Amino acid sequence: GGSSGGAGAAVAAGVVPMAHATDAAGSLRIPASCNGLFGLKPTRGRVPVGPQVDEIFSGLAVHGSVSRTVRDSAVLLDQVRGPEPGDPYVAPEPSRPYTEEITRDPGPLRIGVLTHAWGGHPTTAPVADALSRTTRLLTSLGHEVEEVTVDLGVEWEDFLLANARQWTAHLTASIDELAAATGRPVGPATLEEPVLASYRYGQEVTAADFVTALGMRNRVSRSLARYFAGHDMLLTPTLPDLPVPLGTHAAGAEGLDGLGWLRRLFDLSPFTAVFNVAGTPAMSVPVTADAASGLPVGMQFAAGHGREDALFRLAGQLEQASPWSDRTPTVWAGDRDEG
Repeated sequence: GGSSGGAGAAVAAGVVPMAHATDAAGSLRIPASCNGLFGLKPTRGRVPVGPQVDEIFSGLAVHGSVSRTVRDSAVLLDQVRGPEPGDPYVAPEPSRPYTEEITRDPGPLRIGVLTHAWGGHPTTAPVADALSRTTRLLTSLGHEVEEVTVDLGVEWEDFLLANARQWTAHLTASIDELAAATGRPVGPATLEEPVLASYRYGQEVTAADFVTALGMRNRVSRSLARYFAGHDMLLTPTLPDLPVPLGTHAAGAEGLDGLGWLRRLFDLSPFTAVFNVAGTPAMSVPVTADAASGLPVGMQFAAGHGREDALFRLAGQLEQASPWSDRTPTVWAGDRDEG
């Protein structure tokens, strides 16, 4: 899982206990799901990204981490959160350290369950089974769980188009800066085909296109805020399918343009990007695994703006109720007696 797949693999294999990860459309939660790890994407503005930039991808991307335990992620977030001079905005300050939240009772939560992703993307049987097992666990813990539909505020195709315009415009600017700094020309010798196609697509994005894309961000944020006014959390699978084989993303991508490439990425992970657009926190929790293959299946929990505290409380409860720390892959660098 990418793009923080190397971080996820290193933590899962016991090379390091935790690792930095970034998330612009799921790039922290996706490898957490694929590698059986805990990964929480913070609220926009929770972790500063300066001083070189004020936002990454117009606020779509945030810094976070992947770890084997909820405690480690809470400890790290407590160390790196908080404003820096010049930040354009900040997330609301938590009432207590997150390391204290993980042992607090979350109380009975009202949790909506979204089985199938926006855009009509189906959830495969193994993942649907894992989702059902998770909902039964939540019910046994005293939470109110109900299946819901969540209005995105925009049509899925408009969501894709606006994201493609934001992504590729930023990508084009970054590539031009790298080319100028290194003296290396932009072309097939320096960029893989999907990136080069996205670069060319970004060159055609107008200022008006970009402003319209920011309007989409606002509509999605307002729509999700209405949902969270009536629910404490939203539960979805992190991914609609089990981890895919290496090479799946790039197979046959030679003829895709920037929009087509992003469509492929979002088809493979349609649950995650919405919360980047809204700027709200979301976490992938390795509650269970596929019974047939043993592959990890992450469950995504999302909460309202600034509510990492509620997510950490639930994550701590789930870790106690369904421990995952003893699950290790075949390739394991750590000491099994201590793992």
